[in-house]
Amino acid sequence: MQQYRRFQKKVNKRKRRRRMFLFILLPILIVGLSATAYGSYLFAKAKSVVSGSYEELDRQSSPMREGKIDPKQDNISVLFMGIDDNDNRKYGDASRTDALLLATLNEKDKSVKLVSIPRDSKVYIPERSTESKINHAHAYGGTKATIETVEYLFDVPVDYYVKVNFKAFIDIVDALGGIKFDVPYDLKEKDSNDRHNGVVLSKGMQTLDGEEALAVARTRKYDNDVERGKRQQQIIEAMVKEASSIGSVTKYGNLIEAVGDNMKTNLTFGEMLSFYDYGTQGTNIDVQTLNLKGEDSRDDGIYYYKLDEESVEEISDTLRTHLELKSGEYPNKSE
Repeated sequence: MQQYRRFQKKVNKRKRRRRMFLFILLPILIVGLSATAYGSYLFAKAKSVVSGSYEELDRQSSPMREGKIDPKQDNISVLFMGIDDNDNRKYGDASRTDALLLATLNEKDKSVKLVSIPRDSKVYIPERSTESKINHAHAYGGTKATIETVEYLFDVPVDYYVKVNFKAFIDIVDALGGIKFDVPYDLKEKDSNDRHNGVVLSKGMQTLDGEEALAVARTRKYDNDVERGKRQQQIIEAMVKEASSIGSVTKYGNLIEAVGDNMKTNLTFGEMLSFYDYGTQGTNIDVQTLNLKGEDSRDDGIYYYKLDEESVEEISDTLRTHLELKSGEYPNKSE
């Protein structure tokens, strides 16, 4: 009982946070919270689920690192990938990334910097030694190619990755019992099985289930890719708010299953738990969202989002400083 009261106090602190960990909730903070929620049962369940989701990269560490890093004492980075895949498509590694978010974490300050990368950004993809949309990198070479592309873009190491598909997003929202969200306009969008007009919503504040939340997160017919990225952040914040409420405490078991069944990561269970300190900083946690500038562009009739070089360089410098990197760049980048 004493342990549960301690947990309730921590939950109450989380309710006061408005910009907590955004996407990092999606598997890291949930697992960290569950470790103290109901003792051994959920701890063992979370450990089992995460172990089944573990997938190593074909490298010991980033080529920009001198050796293996430890999230308990080192500044690290995590790349979050939302995969454009479903039961009908079954693309596997040939699928594309529908959302990319890079987070850097400073262990001493317990601060986080987050940058969302528009899916149509025209970038250099080392796997193919060519420029293309960044969401193509996963189709060209899976997780590793996507990580290498992001490393090349920002000149920062990507230490860990977390990859989830559409089903994970839907299951998480449904496990929460839905999320409250102010839909910005009337919309008709495909559902997760690609059925046209499978989701129809009216403008205004309402409770969205998983399918509806995904439709709002995916659509870009009514605005553009930049606004789409902002909506995704707002939706994830709504998920964080719901998950951190006391009413959702009993749902952590379902959340663990929803994440684990549809997730791949090179983070071990022990490494995930090391992030718990970031989630217990109360209102003092420093989370900064960074935005890439750019403009719409067409090349041979193909639409791209052309990134502003100064913006990329500025964010690169910010991330490198946050990671306290002294020197070095992505191998062969200067050639």
